[in-house]
Amino acid sequence: MLLAIDTSSGTSVSVVDREAGVLAEVTELDTRRHAEVIGELIAACLDEAGIEPSRLSAVVAGMGPGPFTGLRVGIAAARAFAFGAGKPCLPLVSHDAIAFERLGGPALATGGAPVARSPLLVVTDARRREVYWSAYSHLDEQGLPVRVAGPSLVRPADLDEAIAGSCGPVFSAEAARTDPASTVVSAAALGLLGETLYTAGRPFAADEPLYLRSPDVTIPGAPKRVS
Repeated sequence: MLLAIDTSSGTSVSVVDREAGVLAEVTELDTRRHAEVIGELIAACLDEAGIEPSRLSAVVAGMGPGPFTGLRVGIAAARAFAFGAGKPCLPLVSHDAIAFERLGGPALATGGAPVARSPLLVVTDARRREVYWSAYSHLDEQGLPVRVAGPSLVRPADLDEAIAGSCGPVFSAEAARTDPASTVVSAAALGLLGETLYTAGRPFAADEPLYLRSPDVTIPGAPKRVS
């Protein structure tokens, strides 16, 4: 049983179980209230699911890509909760959760039948007139999304060129695309992706946030010597 947290777009928290599926999910779509609502959403989600922290196996955290301010709130909350509960904190790429959901992974994870699938381009809002994108070819035999490119950051006007350069013009023309204006990460999908990875014995993501953009504030170099 996993607690899943993602703040790469809105703020989403879920409790999932490999056998029982989604036990609870709560989401706040406002992208400016991560820090205000994260604690309340975690408490509300656990209460709705009727789960004590001691019953969780782990916490999974969406590592982005996402804007720095919002993304770090969810990662910090997941790490802090996992530490307090004495559970591992497992990182996942947030775009992988979107692909997992859109390509039918949750149905397979809970015993459903496979459905027809096509290549998928996940595109999410990066703000500042840019988008994040990742390309997926299909779900593999274990129901996990196969990422063939990304995550990357690009201006919308350059997106087609970037996709064609990384995946070829056929992929660019045939792949279904998510709408960056409305695509959000479901913590339920993130959690079920984590359960599927664990069951398949596959590695989780690198434990590094995917900001993909240089910080606005940088540490200055060594101070000049004053004589």
